[in-house]
Amino acid sequence: MATVHIVAIITAKPGQRDTLLDAFRANVPAVLEEDGCIEYQATVDAEGVGAFQTKFGDDTFVVVEKWASLDALMAHAASPHMAAYAAKSKDMLAERVIHVLSPT
Repeated sequence: MATVHIVAIITAKPGQRDTLLDAFRANVPAVLEEDGCIEYQATVDAEGVGAFQTKFGDDTFVVVEKWASLDALMAHAASPHMAAYAAKSKDMLAERVIHVLSPT
């Protein structure tokens, strides 16, 4: 498999998104150093888009990722810094949905 794209929809418990984003941002440098990481960033709803936009809401952010291979993604998921981030963020999470996609 060639590159893989990830769309991870992260919903914080009410009022916890900013704190959860701080924890996410603290982990980003370690992720970007990983072998095979092409893109890894948090995004939130854009403002002023208009009626055609479906917003995720104030408690949600979406992580957009791109990895060179499925092996690189799997190594990322098993990395010690991701385990530490998971432990630090678990009490702030309401829901996490991860979509793993391949280009057509």
